Amino acid sequence: MGKTRRGRPSERVIVSPSERTTLEQWLRRRSTAQGLAQRARIVLACTSGRSDVVIGQELGLSRLTVGRWRRRFLASRIEGLLDEPRPGAPRRITDAMIERVLTDTLETTPRDATHWSTRAMAKSAGLSQSAVARIWKAFALQPHRVETFKLSKDPLFIDKVRDIVGLYLTPPDRALVLCVDEKSQIQALDRSAPVLPLRPGQAERRTHDYVRHGTTTLFAALDVKAGTVIGECHARHRALEFRRFLDTIDAAVPADLDVHLILDNYATHKTAAIRRWLAKRPRYHVHFTPTSASWLNLVERWFVELTDKQIRRGVHRSTRELVTAIRAYLAVTNATPKPFVWHKTADEILASVARFCLRTSNSGH
Repeated sequence: MGKTRRGRPSERVIVSPSERTTLEQWLRRRSTAQGLAQRARIVLACTSGRSDVVIGQELGLSRLTVGRWRRRFLASRIEGLLDEPRPGAPRRITDAMIERVLTDTLETTPRDATHWSTRAMAKSAGLSQSAVARIWKAFALQPHRVETFKLSKDPLFIDKVRDIVGLYLTPPDRALVLCVDEKSQIQALDRSAPVLPLRPGQAERRTHDYVRHGTTTLFAALDVKAGTVIGECHARHRALEFRRFLDTIDAAVPADLDVHLILDNYATHKTAAIRRWLAKRPRYHVHFTPTSASWLNLVERWFVELTDKQIRRGVHRSTRELVTAIRAYLAVTNATPKPFVWHKTADEILASVARFCLRTSNSGH
């Protein structure tokens, strides 16, 4: 067997500590472009004094490629590894134009509207609609969208947040944490004409008007750890129905476990009948969410999925059909439960609320 060709000696590459740090960071960083990472790998390999042929064999590259980046580094150091500006048409949208679009979007409104549109901003800034849209997208601006909020005025807000988030993050031993609530007035809606199904090139079509066939109320209890849901439907949502649902929960959960119920402040949950029911069963512990803070109750997140996947686009000709559909969804989700995992600590939530309060108090209104 012949000897491996070593290649003629190449000029030794010596890097400074700061250059080595930069090159190694490029290799470690996932966001680094593949080409730049490869150049950094070549330069670091060249510091060993090996020839271009040997390094090319190790890295799966040609001798010419290794030699090119060795010379570029020796001539221009780190800057020589970066991509040079590509030829093309000169940039027409200047930084000043972009700054004006951003400033006008954030600090002004058009004379005839409450918010900017791409058409109005393009006319005002002297740009195209597509240019305005690209600028807004680059800076995550969406003037057409608006979100609502409500700050809780509960005097025990901090204590309740810490209590409930503590149950989510570190649930007690030999106990169940159940998020309980009711989704009331779920309407059984039928369209005034048959739904036209999805076809290639055509979305599902339905009439804008509908026929009501009554309502039902879903009582649900989400097991935070397991992700399963205990649920049942009732025609009404009084304390009587809620107490019956508590009986259902009591029959479904193991008798040797404590049960922590997370509830909102709906009057039905605080009647004398409910208090008597809980007093007779000391293993039940009630934790009320702060007022105007139903987002702390994880079962609300499950209600969102129920609405999106089963109710909003469902066609039900009677409350019986609606209840059957809800029960079917319960059976499917309980067959393969997926818990909603709570991530934020109480301190993170309270800090976020504090920042939001500061922003609203300094808004000038």
